[in-house]
Amino acid sequence: MYKLIKQEGRAKRGEFHTVHGVIQTPVFMNVGTVAAIKGAVSTQDLYEIKTQVELSNTYHLHVRTGDKLIKQFGGLHKFMVWNKPILTDSGGFQVFSLAGLRKIKEEGVYFNSHIDGHKIFMGPEESMQIQSNLASTIAMAFDECPSSVAERKYIQASVERTTRWLHRCKKEMSRLNALEDTINKKQMLFGINQGGTFEDIRIEHAKIISELDMDGYAIGGLAVGESHSEMYRIIEETVPYLPVDKPTYLMGVGTPANILEAVERGVDFFDCVYPSRNGRHGHLYTRKGKINLFNVKYELDEKPIEEGCQCPACRTYSRAYIRHLLKAKEMLGMRLCVLHNLYFYNTMMEEIRQALDEGRFIEYKKAKLEGFLENDKPNITSF
Repeated sequence: MYKLIKQEGRAKRGEFHTVHGVIQTPVFMNVGTVAAIKGAVSTQDLYEIKTQVELSNTYHLHVRTGDKLIKQFGGLHKFMVWNKPILTDSGGFQVFSLAGLRKIKEEGVYFNSHIDGHKIFMGPEESMQIQSNLASTIAMAFDECPSSVAERKYIQASVERTTRWLHRCKKEMSRLNALEDTINKKQMLFGINQGGTFEDIRIEHAKIISELDMDGYAIGGLAVGESHSEMYRIIEETVPYLPVDKPTYLMGVGTPANILEAVERGVDFFDCVYPSRNGRHGHLYTRKGKINLFNVKYELDEKPIEEGCQCPACRTYSRAYIRHLLKAKEMLGMRLCVLHNLYFYNTMMEEIRQALDEGRFIEYKKAKLEGFLENDKPNITSF
């Protein structure tokens, strides 16, 4: 159940009550594709860096280790020793990302595994069955994420098929939740809005799926090649046609600036691989923008990544030491950088929620964005 606490313009401050605890929104979900965040981040670390929701990937867990094995362990929560909410995506994004390895039909999608090439079929029912085996808190409907450069005719047909698949997902989820051996009989299901950058298709699809009374609604198919301004335009046009009394999830987005802009437009849930991926390459988020620890100017820098930060890296280690670890290809360097970036994101979401609570989000957003630009200002002494 979603409780809308207050709004500032379109920005929403809410609570989402689940069988695995209450999620304070807006929230950034930390991406652990195969039930672990890349960079040697443990489940215990997730608690320390203020993670509310962990996100895992249906397709990847199905092809490697297997959802049936995970069910034997009692589901993902017991398997990875995590007692807070987990969201599993549906495998639909792999329809987009593995374009060279799949064929889309009305019944579902035929894949060749990216690991060993063996044939896989996944449709709405199969995706729901896998996610039920994983016993996640929130399951995502199976959809197609069309390319941002696809023609209008293709996107229209794709969206219509995604709607038909959503009906099948909802029916199958209801059946699975009623079975005796289902681990999480209160598993929730989010529908996904698609439509590329065609706002009229997006709006019509939002209207149609809103009538299905899902547990939440996602906006998919963005951050896949379109410009930031196009993305913001689509969010702005689409969100008003999704239920305000249900969570709205912007899939796969994004940078801290993207998140601030989307919160202002009414988005509650976010996920993105940026903080962990960038961390593994020494690119770190700070209040003044991103820094690259591989730069030689940090070689003798005794300061933490960010002064005042309470993440496990900043409480103990210097930029110079972490840079040394990265240069030496020592895994600890990657781990510390990923922990810092995820802590930065989770802390920023805390600040956003507090600003909304206090009715000063727009003021907070403006100051935050101005701060991010500080490292990008030209150094006039070098001219």
